[in-house]
Amino acid sequence: MTAAHSPQPRTDDHPPIAQRSTGDLVRAAVSGWLGTALEFMDFQLYSLAAALVFSQLFFSGESAGMAVVLSMATYGVGYVARPLGAIFFGRLGDRIGRRRVLFYTIALMGAATTLIGVLPTYQQVGVLAPVLLVTLRLLQGFGAGAEISGAGVMLAEYAPVRRRGFIASLVGLGTNCGTLFASGIWAILLGVMVESDVIAWGWRIPFIASAVVMVFAVWVRLNLKESPVFEERDDVVDGRALSREEILERDTTVEARTVEALQHKPIKAIAVAFFLRFGQAGNSGLIQTYLISFMTLTLALQKSLSANVVIVSSLVGFLTIPLVGWLGDRFGRRRMYMIVMSAALVVVVPAMMAIDSKNLLWVFVGYVVLHNVAVLSPASLENVSIPEIFGARNRYTLTAVVREIAAVIATGIGPVLVAAWVAATTGSPIPIMVMLVLYSLSALIVAVWAKDWTGRDLTDPLPAM
Repeated sequence: MTAAHSPQPRTDDHPPIAQRSTGDLVRAAVSGWLGTALEFMDFQLYSLAAALVFSQLFFSGESAGMAVVLSMATYGVGYVARPLGAIFFGRLGDRIGRRRVLFYTIALMGAATTLIGVLPTYQQVGVLAPVLLVTLRLLQGFGAGAEISGAGVMLAEYAPVRRRGFIASLVGLGTNCGTLFASGIWAILLGVMVESDVIAWGWRIPFIASAVVMVFAVWVRLNLKESPVFEERDDVVDGRALSREEILERDTTVEARTVEALQHKPIKAIAVAFFLRFGQAGNSGLIQTYLISFMTLTLALQKSLSANVVIVSSLVGFLTIPLVGWLGDRFGRRRMYMIVMSAALVVVVPAMMAIDSKNLLWVFVGYVVLHNVAVLSPASLENVSIPEIFGARNRYTLTAVVREIAAVIATGIGPVLVAAWVAATTGSPIPIMVMLVLYSLSALIVAVWAKDWTGRDLTDPLPAM
């Protein structure tokens, strides 16, 4: 390659050519928030239904115990499909654009959830009922596998450089909104309807009602412009990214860094992104899933108390998430990761001791602190960090695949290992503390190892490290 093709470094203040108005940015932010809210609402609706009524509706041909197992197994099926969706839609998003793929994911995810609400039961069609349920659950997970990643990529590529973290944190707010909305709908149903009516037809209401959110989200995305970063890429022609072969044929018209990116293996970038996500997802699986069971079953606290603790902590998260996103813009995301994960290591033991005390006030304080520091704070940072770490040409694919695979491994190992360990130690909280320390430490170590990526030029085809 001649000297004319020597790679030129990008500057952090490289201005986008494809300008977007404030209205465009608002639509992108609302789109990301709605998509993430719908994703978490769908999964929360399903998880509650699986625990409360699906064993009776779709697996009534089995023994009571097996029906519950099968009902919960269908919940896990959705997570199996997520990495497959990440690969398929991620590659598509890097090839044909973020906007079109985000339209596909929201439509697929929303339609699958709505159709669950009109499914026939086992008593009506026999074994076809659980088959249809599992099929829709697979489709739901397939679409969700690239939804939150795509929303994070879109907002990162839309937002002004110095406000990326704050604006991308709206994705994190969507998770809280979706979870609270789904929990609220089920709480109302169970509060105003008798159990027989809920089982007969009331359970369908939340799934069918989710269509309202889906239709609004689809409408917003139909009116959303493509990411300015995708349009500005030199390897995008007529709205489609050139293939590897096409780039090599046009190496006189494509920038040298794009050609260089084809040969570059982003091993360090993948490792950093993976363990940042691994640490956050591992903490999330333990705190948002297993710890609730620990408080209810091991500590024998009332179920209503556990639910209220989650609601209060999620409400506090509406302040934590944008605050941490803003601080990431102000002080740098790598530095904030080090601060947040160090804080997580500090609060793990006192927070778990507070929860283990069974004192009402201290249980609330312990859970809220642990949840907001070790889960919601790094989640706010990762929504923009992982897209920033990767290069423009394969940002959507790598962001989605790394997020989903790291989450599947972390949440698959943690709760199972800790549950067995706690049982072996007759209810001791120490295993939970140890695993939370290990997860937080993994994210802290890679943050220290990494080169800072805050505010980099997102049109650069090469990764940040």
